[in-house]
Amino acid sequence: MKIDFNKIEETTVSHFKGGEGHYIMRHYTDDKVKIMRGKLEPGCSIGMHCHEMNCEVMYILSGTATYVCDGEEEKVLPGEVHYNPMGKEHTLMNKGEEDLVFFAVVSEQR
Repeated sequence: MKIDFNKIEETTVSHFKGGEGHYIMRHYTDDKVKIMRGKLEPGCSIGMHCHEMNCEVMYILSGTATYVCDGEEEKVLPGEVHYNPMGKEHTLMNKGEEDLVFFAVVSEQR
């Protein structure tokens, strides 16, 4: 199945999960998975949240991602992946000067 993000309507969510600014995304969702292309402009973030019933994989396409996971801050660069296992919490911030663009997959809810 081909998913063309360019043909999916863009959604903007302010203060996503309690974060700063807004999260701009295009996503495909069914009962098994949520597949997203997301963007955070400089200074924007996704708030701290827990993946109690699923996991998330985020592949950085451009910009620099700053995550806090298990109390540790880590930078993830283009071509690198951040994995948040089930039962863990994380936040994502764009502390850089360019847009942060990423591809994310959230597995089915258990």
